[in-house]
Amino acid sequence: MAESTTQQRPLMGWDKPDLDLSNAQWQSSSRGLGDVQIAFVEGFIAMRNSGRPESPSLIFTPAEWGAFVSGAREGEFDLT
Repeated sequence: MAESTTQQRPLMGWDKPDLDLSNAQWQSSSRGLGDVQIAFVEGFIAMRNSGRPESPSLIFTPAEWGAFVSGAREGEFDLT
């Protein structure tokens, strides 16, 4: 997938730093499943929609990311 030339911006009002994601090294799932990509930037974790890379990215602290991953592994976000 071609990288967007638009500088990607995090969502505003989330009390997170305004990270420059234009040169981030985005990674997809190791299985190639799903529609999100993540990048590790300046000690934070950015997550974006791989189908719309120009859309805003969510920014997580390491603690928030750990809680998110734990919840996903435990099925917290599964549809019932």
